[in-house]
Amino acid sequence: MIATYSIAACDLDAGRWGVAVQSKFLAAGSLVPWAEPEVGALATQAYANPRYGPEGLALLRQGLAAEEVVARLTAADDGREQRQLGVVDAQGRGASFSGAECHDWAGGRTGDCYAAQGNILVSGATVDALVETFEGTKGAGLAERLIDCLAAAQAAGGDSRGQQAAGLLVVERDGGYGGLSDVVVDLRVDDHPTPVDELRRIYGLHQALFGATPRDEWVAVDGELAGELRDRLERLGFGGELEQALVAWAGQENLEERVDGAEHLDPVVLEALRSQG
Repeated sequence: MIATYSIAACDLDAGRWGVAVQSKFLAAGSLVPWAEPEVGALATQAYANPRYGPEGLALLRQGLAAEEVVARLTAADDGREQRQLGVVDAQGRGASFSGAECHDWAGGRTGDCYAAQGNILVSGATVDALVETFEGTKGAGLAERLIDCLAAAQAAGGDSRGQQAAGLLVVERDGGYGGLSDVVVDLRVDDHPTPVDELRRIYGLHQALFGATPRDEWVAVDGELAGELRDRLERLGFGGELEQALVAWAGQENLEERVDGAEHLDPVVLEALRSQG
């Protein structure tokens, strides 16, 4: 049983859909979250039916509203009274279902661009915290909002059995690595005493490597800085023409997404290079 709290949500302005989950269940992030850009997002839990994921996205792809997707999935499932499901569709409509046989506390709330739900919770305050945090963080990035939702829900009581796993999935059309993937973030903490804290930590690493600093915040590389960069790169074994050396070093450090020529430098790259001596 995936005794869980989760939120399926979207940011229509950014074109992003996602799911965040925490549970006292090993690797919950491998089963609960499903999302497809410009289609929707879905969380399946309690006595989870993993088929809800691909089948639900297929229905959403047809243009069905979240409520209709929930109705069709549960109507076709003899085990529906033990299931819990949250869906957000392409227009940001939310729907949540909790079967009558889900263990207390179980329930969900929906609103514009979200569906929040949980089962075997300390109380309904956990789901309330998901909702209040999501509604109160408009303007922030979707991934950050979802992690904040998990943290607030845990502080409000969380899973009555404790903590173990967390997951975060965010998608955007061509928004992932190199513009060649729709997966912006796909991170899991499968077994940890404080999984939400650990999820936030590895999300920070993800952003350092794959995030984007606005170009107007990049540092102009003048003669003095170019000399410093050459010296630092040469000490690290990357000699030769500056741009080539910088690209080679960045590739080794998994920072290639943050390098674009050598006339301007992402401050994250500069800090990382300086930290190496």
